[in-house]
Amino acid sequence: MRTGSEPTTARSALRLRFWLSLWGLVWSVFGTAAFALTGQIGWAVACGVLWLVVTVDLAVILRHIHQGPHFQPGPDVPPYRPPETRRPG
Repeated sequence: MRTGSEPTTARSALRLRFWLSLWGLVWSVFGTAAFALTGQIGWAVACGVLWLVVTVDLAVILRHIHQGPHFQPGPDVPPYRPPETRRPG
């Protein structure tokens, strides 16, 4: 049943985001090194910027995971209650 509160009570699959971010980190490091070694500085800089973005994203994901079940719910954590709405009248 849709309550209309899904965007404010949505939960993120942090473990999946962690592994995808780790995969992106590996490829951005590889790309930066490969392009730098072949002399393609523009692509190396682009991969270096991507490396920085992925590293920041990984830090945010790890912070949320370490904050506990509020951000990383398990099967024993019940879903959030929808926010109370006021009826006109």
